[in-house]
Amino acid sequence: MQEKKSIKYLFVVNPGSGRNSADSRNAVINNFFKKTGENFEIYILPENFDTKNIKLRIEKINPEYVIAVGGDGTVTMLANILAGTDTPLGILPAGSANGMAKELEIPADPDAALKIISAGKVKACDLIKINDQDYCLHLSDLGLNAHLIKYFEEGKLRGKLGYGLVIIKTLWHKQKMQVIIRTKDGEIRRNAFMVALANARMYGTGAVINPEGKLDDGMFEVIIVRRLAVGALLKMLFKPGIFNPKKIEIIPCTSAEITTMQRIHFQIDGEYKGRVRFVKAVIKPGAVKLILPESSS
Repeated sequence: MQEKKSIKYLFVVNPGSGRNSADSRNAVINNFFKKTGENFEIYILPENFDTKNIKLRIEKINPEYVIAVGGDGTVTMLANILAGTDTPLGILPAGSANGMAKELEIPADPDAALKIISAGKVKACDLIKINDQDYCLHLSDLGLNAHLIKYFEEGKLRGKLGYGLVIIKTLWHKQKMQVIIRTKDGEIRRNAFMVALANARMYGTGAVINPEGKLDDGMFEVIIVRRLAVGALLKMLFKPGIFNPKKIEIIPCTSAEITTMQRIHFQIDGEYKGRVRFVKAVIKPGAVKLILPESSS
């Protein structure tokens, strides 16, 4: 007999995400579920939270659904915790970029997002296992974008001004890297500004780096950005659109090993991971269950 869940929804709120306060987000959640009558609990992450404690909290409460209230970092953290379980993950976008929510067509409007959560359409989606340790749900990359994320995390300014200053700094220091990429089909060597591991299609800005990407196809794509002019970079970072196919190379695969000649900046789903010389990536089909809009394919 399946164990009965006492709490239907556990909302995990990251108060450091986005501009709105945790109190305002809590009010939206409370007001919505007053109308539906469904039971829920809100867990606000402490300032220096430990993922082990979050996992223990989820196991203790044993909710039917876990909802990430935050940005891409919060979503990925919970996807890592819930990987391999039967507990679906929902998203209430509350970050600055919300790339994964945009990918899944989850609206930024909280009431509209809560309606999707309440409808509860669940689909098993893939994860990329990175270096036998971390999971990537969305996009990871080495090089230019990871360097930009590092500068943004170090900077004090936020919003478009802060982002603009970070872009200028990144462009000033941009350089190509030498990479060796190994898949089951063989080995290639390239000089590139960036190499992405794409489980999904686009960045939070709407820039589509992987037009054929699907979250449930049992594959991911290695994207090699060989050429990138300043104007193209600015367009990529600020405007929705598809990367110029003449300047990128796409390799579909189920596993890959990437080796660089020097230590290169690396990020996973918007979280800077430091400099690395080696990345191993393996697809994990259907490893996490996500709550999607009814219109989602």
